[in-house]
Amino acid sequence: MFSRIVLHTLVLSLSGSTLLFGQQQSAAAPAAKPDFPVTLEQNVTAGKTPAGTAIKAKLTIATLVDGTVIPKNAILTGELLESAAKSATDPSRLAIRLDSAQWKKGSAAIKVYFTGWYYPTVEVEGQDLQYGPTQPGSRTWNGQGQYPDSSRGYKPFPGSDTNKDSPVPDTPASAASKNRAMMKDMEAQRAGDGTITLLSKRSNIKLEKYTTYVFAAGDGPIMQNSASPGVTRN
Repeated sequence: MFSRIVLHTLVLSLSGSTLLFGQQQSAAAPAAKPDFPVTLEQNVTAGKTPAGTAIKAKLTIATLVDGTVIPKNAILTGELLESAAKSATDPSRLAIRLDSAQWKKGSAAIKVYFTGWYYPTVEVEGQDLQYGPTQPGSRTWNGQGQYPDSSRGYKPFPGSDTNKDSPVPDTPASAASKNRAMMKDMEAQRAGDGTITLLSKRSNIKLEKYTTYVFAAGDGPIMQNSASPGVTRN
């Protein structure tokens, strides 16, 4: 009888220890790495913009990093690490790292790389105009260079159906889609130090200022979708 009581107590003790150990492991699990959606403040073209060029971008969404909130519109700075034009035998290559965030009341050290993802620019009109991601992105634009529909300006709806009393004119305006997309014909390659390099065998990689691009830590998972050829390591 005494042996059964001792055995039962031992089992309960081991079970409690295992449960506590599991809870401690869960509490110690590393937090997910945040994404950094930013708008570049300059155009960048692989092979044309030289490696070593200083890069400046503006954060579009407040982001929590190691307990510090980096506010929206914080200025992120970094460097163009690699820039190579497409040749007959080699793909176009582009790598950008951002390593500092500064805002009115603070600063933070970061280390994030361009991932090849972006938020397409779409046009919204009149009452549908909102500031921020709103509409699905274009399925034809590959994310490189100028957005294909360059017609901007005032375009009221013709005819008697136009609401002349509307406080908001039916004027097309640009906004960022709320759905991100991968730049087409792009492949991501990650080096041993975490540097992410984008490659394109089809054309020179081009990034436009004011377009929202996604940066992420080099030691986190690189985002993929069916349009992306995949990720390789060198």
